[in-house]
Amino acid sequence: MKRKMEEYLIWWKGLGKEKMPLLLYGARQTGKTYLLKEFGANHYKNSIYLNFETDPALASLFSESIDPRKLIPKLERYFSAAILPGGTLIIFDEIQMCNRALTSLKYFCEEAQEYDLIGAGSLLGVHITSKDFSFPVGKVMTKVMHPLNFGEFLLESDLAAFVEMVEEHFQQNTPMEQGLHDMLLALYREYVLVGGMPLAAYNYFHHDKVLGYREIQRIILDTYASDMTKYSDKSQSIKTISTYDSIVPQLAKDNRKFQYKMISKGARASLFGESIDWLVRAGAVLKCTKIKSGDMPPAVTQDVSAFKLYMNDVGLCSYKAGLSADNINVFDGTFMGGIVENYIAETLASNGYELYYWESDSTAEVDFVIMAGGDLIPVEVKANQNVRSLSLNSYIKKYRPKYAIRVSAKNFGFVNGVKSVPLYAAYLI
Repeated sequence: MKRKMEEYLIWWKGLGKEKMPLLLYGARQTGKTYLLKEFGANHYKNSIYLNFETDPALASLFSESIDPRKLIPKLERYFSAAILPGGTLIIFDEIQMCNRALTSLKYFCEEAQEYDLIGAGSLLGVHITSKDFSFPVGKVMTKVMHPLNFGEFLLESDLAAFVEMVEEHFQQNTPMEQGLHDMLLALYREYVLVGGMPLAAYNYFHHDKVLGYREIQRIILDTYASDMTKYSDKSQSIKTISTYDSIVPQLAKDNRKFQYKMISKGARASLFGESIDWLVRAGAVLKCTKIKSGDMPPAVTQDVSAFKLYMNDVGLCSYKAGLSADNINVFDGTFMGGIVENYIAETLASNGYELYYWESDSTAEVDFVIMAGGDLIPVEVKANQNVRSLSLNSYIKKYRPKYAIRVSAKNFGFVNGVKSVPLYAAYLI
């Protein structure tokens, strides 16, 4: 599968003397390992792959010196392969399982920059906040790996030939031919069910596979639950699983602000705040924080006590909600609005945007506000073609943004300062 992240890896490889070791974050099953192995195979003479989770014995290689000049010969002997400066990609997978390997990145940066090294981990965010971990601050570059966005999903479909056309209409704000517009909306609805987990998407497009995409989604969710249990004590893991399970009901409400009472009776921030932090650090959920003003940097006006939570993949969200091809039309009301918000949240996050929403005294709310080119841009989300929005109009009237974005089932366009973006083109924002 073609991944947008590959372009970043190619850029990183070309940095030369300015290159530092790279740390690739991301939840389980987002395709980190596959991408790195493919990148090594396609852009290097050879690669050395270490997985500290599946082969714990590898940690012994780091038990003494982590000086790269001593580590490299050890790795060469262990793998019976030469490690060539600039010609070999060294991959430290599930690096959070070996603190000494993580610490060694500092010395690769300072003393052995000629070697190309990428560390990856599914629970990096969870482990490096532990007091037992020593993070090489300022000595590594970091990047987050998300599930496939709709653009990457589109490239795997029968409509892949129209990718450039979608980009052209997005840039020019000109309507797409109606028939093609409708076909792309239909594919978008398929994406809502399948999501962007690479294995689920691959099995969906290759119908000869033994497991269907729904079975893959169930396995991924089971894996997430296992991690919640494995990497925290029993009491905390129960709270974390309960918090995660509450996200779908939270999204089914008219007001999608996270409410602790929907986890359990008597739940409050002091009891469940740590669980939310765990889920965010693990990459299993996305947090969208309220801001109070549209004319100041979000960090200045954010209200950390008010937020929404979204799942990291709309396909997993649809699975937990019981959404399917047979009943998707039943959910055209409030709940479908929550599903679409989840889709836009993960799309914006995959493009590097911090997630914020705006609310004004509980009388008006804009789903997302993004910082683009130094400007705050409101993003309104609609699940269908009904685009009437008093809240967006209120925001525009109050803050006069450079322009606004409305994502809906309507075609491309630009009217009265509002850029209309079809749901299938949200990945271009």
